[in-house]
Amino acid sequence: MHSTAPQPMLRTVVGDLAPGSVRGPALVHEHLVLDLDHRGDGAAVLHPDRHAAAVTAELAALREEFGLGLVVELTCRGMGRDAAALARIARDAQVAVVVATGWYYEPFHTPEIAAADVDELTATLVREIDTGIGSTGIRPGVLGEIGSHGDTPTAAETKVLRAAARAAAATGLSVATHAQLGRGGLAQLELLTAEGVEPHRISIGHQDLLDDPAVHREIAASGAYVAFDTVGKDSYQSDDTRLRLLLALLEAGHADRALLSCDISRHGYLRTEGGQGYGHLFRSFLPKARAAGVDDGLIDLMTRCNPLRFLTGAGAGVEEI
Repeated sequence: MHSTAPQPMLRTVVGDLAPGSVRGPALVHEHLVLDLDHRGDGAAVLHPDRHAAAVTAELAALREEFGLGLVVELTCRGMGRDAAALARIARDAQVAVVVATGWYYEPFHTPEIAAADVDELTATLVREIDTGIGSTGIRPGVLGEIGSHGDTPTAAETKVLRAAARAAAATGLSVATHAQLGRGGLAQLELLTAEGVEPHRISIGHQDLLDDPAVHREIAASGAYVAFDTVGKDSYQSDDTRLRLLLALLEAGHADRALLSCDISRHGYLRTEGGQGYGHLFRSFLPKARAAGVDDGLIDLMTRCNPLRFLTGAGAGVEEI
């Protein structure tokens, strides 16, 4: 018997979208517009004017070649977020884009965090989710990338994680985290669930940078998602190691908890500048996974079904998407 309850919708920068209309893969942790330039060298930047054309062209090419259907853009408050620019990119590339809200890890915290308590920060997030970002009217569709660094979050990061959790509980959005170099994911999970977020609404980020399959299994066994989301960033980790870790997670029976992405976070990663680009997952990593025995059904599960279930809170059944 089929339920007559309304299906949850994806909230994108150009309006709500039925999950079932996304027939191709998703990138669940990317940046299309970004400014993390604390050193003044301009490297950790994706400028809405200087780089948007290259970003748009890459996404459009991936839509044509691989059917790219969705990008989850996790640039949040204090990271150079620009919702209007994201809407332009989404329209021009004809790829759905979800914009985020929240705060990154402590070195990038905005002054409001020190001045506010958890309830005040929660109210800030809920207001943005309900009414839109600034004057754009564009509403976030995910909380992320909520950051911490080290094995346990700092006091300020703990405050932000709790606020994100409470905002998630109040609005029905999911939470994607930034676990610096893969560390601290279990502590993030404990904090978020303690505030009432169900594990299947949580994605623990950058786990492909942590060479610890036991941690990955523990996160997945809880029901949370394990994000292998820095694919192609060889300066942090080799893709061979990433693939070994992913295969271990799949062999442990947790394919339905895996998320994949590239986390393009500086203009030097763009293909026009000689970088691996947003398509590295599809052009390089997934062919290696196929060669290692990962079939197309598992790839569709990890790159389309899991992202849609994470964002909407759909249950375990793939047929729901």
